[in-house]
Amino acid sequence: MQPQTTSRAPAPPAPYVHRDLPFEGRWQPGSTGRLLEVADPWSGEIVARIAAAGRADVDRAYRAARAAQKGWAATLPGERAEVLRRAAAVLEARREEIVRWLVREAGSTRAKARLECWAVHNSLVEAATLPSRVEGRILDGDYPGKDHLVQRLPVGVVAVISPWNWPLHLSMRSVAPALALGNAVVLKPAAATPVTGGLLIARLFDEAALPPGVLSVLVGASGEIGDALVEHPVPRVVSFTGSTAVGRRVGELAVRAPLIKRAMLELGGNGPLIVTEDVDLDRAAHIAVVGKYLHQGQLCISVNRIIVADAIHDAFVERFVARARALRIGGPDDEAAALGPMINREQLERVAALVERAVADGARLLLGDPVRGLLMPPRVLDQVTQDMALARGEIFGPVAPILRARSDDDAVAIANDTEYGLTSGVLCRDLGRALSIARRIEAGMTHINDIPAIDLPQLPFGGEKNSGLGRFGSHGVIEAFTTTHWISIQHGDSVYPF
Repeated sequence: MQPQTTSRAPAPPAPYVHRDLPFEGRWQPGSTGRLLEVADPWSGEIVARIAAAGRADVDRAYRAARAAQKGWAATLPGERAEVLRRAAAVLEARREEIVRWLVREAGSTRAKARLECWAVHNSLVEAATLPSRVEGRILDGDYPGKDHLVQRLPVGVVAVISPWNWPLHLSMRSVAPALALGNAVVLKPAAATPVTGGLLIARLFDEAALPPGVLSVLVGASGEIGDALVEHPVPRVVSFTGSTAVGRRVGELAVRAPLIKRAMLELGGNGPLIVTEDVDLDRAAHIAVVGKYLHQGQLCISVNRIIVADAIHDAFVERFVARARALRIGGPDDEAAALGPMINREQLERVAALVERAVADGARLLLGDPVRGLLMPPRVLDQVTQDMALARGEIFGPVAPILRARSDDDAVAIANDTEYGLTSGVLCRDLGRALSIARRIEAGMTHINDIPAIDLPQLPFGGEKNSGLGRFGSHGVIEAFTTTHWISIQHGDSVYPF
């Protein structure tokens, strides 16, 4: 699927080369005069060349978005819902094209790409319900002869900054609800995945007849346009998904901007998976392997630490290593491939350095075949302790640290010994015991007897501590992308102090 070069124009032909960006209601090149090249992590082939946007384009996009938003907010809820439904239909019609893009640009396996398309379809369908779910209130107050009306209105313009790991989904889960609720959106996808993270989304909504200017996509270097996207006076909300370090800066800029704005932040994770001694070992090992190695572990909601009860530690490790060793690493067209490449050389080298440091600190490498290109086979490390760098921060790669726990209390203490609190998991037959453990974990989400990598558009997705602010999902996004307006009406004379 190729992003179009003019509004409603046919897609450009293969190979995967595209130059223009959709902003100000039309497709046009960014103003920097520089081409951003996007490489296929599987082959190293250049799959896109994009004329990068600069700070002047940020201002132009926001001004056009503010103008377009007024008409879009005035459309009837059913009309906005219909645009979202049409976008979902376009996604379904072009699913295989989009899968190919996710494989080629994001280094996805075909299985992961199909899962991502399914998640995006669900986000669009759920977003189509939002226009009719925005509710106002009429309240009583301690003042005679007065009515109080509380309206919930679009915030206006929303900035969305998204990452490269699940680019289509992590962009769309903000873009779709923000549009559905009557806002305009300016989206900056990651430079590594500008097509799947942004340009395909613009194309979907273009085909769904979203009015021009309501959605803009700016692709450019974060160092050049990142701060400008947050500091500009037009956007009222900034939705950011990415690292905690960058998210902290986004939050600070949002507060310090000339017009203070709301920051919705989904940041890093250090997800623990607690395994108690009463589990079915084969099932537990399978869940842990999927939760760890899905998309090479390049998920903020991946299993980051596996905390295993001492009584079953050795038996669990044996089964886990056997399953990890059997994972298939195939090419981009291999339907059975479980693992694909790392997104780029920088990420691969960072993860490899974490493994080397852990081994130097006393961890035991149980599995770790040689790297081939950007393909890093699964790594499993035992005898990991909580003071090692491997266990303290987010790995974002196919590396599984296994830690021992002496008791449930010890497992919970290890799980909570981190600055992060995004997702977590508990594998335990006894549901009462599992709930007792889950309630003590300091995280926004805990999943019992399943992988922790779950994101459903109807449910509250988000973290605690340094894993972010706010919640995605229907109720959370209505709160995030709308604002309240209190209007009072005085009937008859009032009583004043003088």
